[in-house]
Amino acid sequence: MNTQANRRVGPLLAPLLGVCLLAGCGTDRSADDGRANDQPPRAQEKRAREVADAWHGSAAATAWSKGYYPMADPTRPPESGWHSDADKRAYETGNIVRRGRLPTTGITRGKVKWRSGSTLTRPLVEPNTAYQSFAHHNSAGPRLTVTGVKLGETTITTSRGTATVPAWLFTLEGYDTPLEQVAVTPSSLPGPPVGRAGRGSADGLWSVPRLARTAPDGRALTVRATHGACDDGPVVNVLETDESIVLYATVTGARSGPCTAQTIEQDVRVELRQPLADRVVLDALTARPVPYRS
Repeated sequence: MNTQANRRVGPLLAPLLGVCLLAGCGTDRSADDGRANDQPPRAQEKRAREVADAWHGSAAATAWSKGYYPMADPTRPPESGWHSDADKRAYETGNIVRRGRLPTTGITRGKVKWRSGSTLTRPLVEPNTAYQSFAHHNSAGPRLTVTGVKLGETTITTSRGTATVPAWLFTLEGYDTPLEQVAVTPSSLPGPPVGRAGRGSADGLWSVPRLARTAPDGRALTVRATHGACDDGPVVNVLETDESIVLYATVTGARSGPCTAQTIEQDVRVELRQPLADRVVLDALTARPVPYRS
């Protein structure tokens, strides 16, 4: 399994290096500090197989097959493209402001429509909530300005294929096409069909908290894997079945001795033997589906 990684430290963790976070430091792993990767890989692969077998035919699998789970970014830049690198940087950093107040709406529900003909009604988010999901800053430097918004539709890749969904279409100053933000909320993730890996049963497993990108051909995933400060980074292996893709993550180069207590996120690219299609992506440690979050 070939992986390519780009180091990323969570923004809430960087200022706290050397300080153990309450209710968080190292809680994403099933091993004690300094013990990662001690167990043979076959124990971790056995856990991955256990998760895949438990998922098959489970209530969780049924719930997943009926829910709305986006597998792509819910925010889409203007179809016409950015006018300049400065505008692109403003979008990527969330340096976006609005002119005037955004309207409220009495519409509370929206319909998700799949190409198969299936539909699902989901709660609709308010325009201001949608705006805040991509507008994070108001600082000096390049910025974009929202001048209006209306309700429309867009398409998005989901766990059940491409779906047409309600979207807030935000007008940007100087642009002829809008910035689109999906307006309906995802379904709640189903509970795992089997419990979290117990201490010692698959020692050395770390969590894979989210999916960051899927290759256009579906043959590779980029996931956010976790590791600590005293190792050389994460390694993500995969067990593929017809129904699921189970990711079992470990770390390499773990070092014993004093170490700052922190959890670092890192992008890891995982190659697949077959395209993702409608298979569910599962985390071997927690046995939960891995949600998409950019």
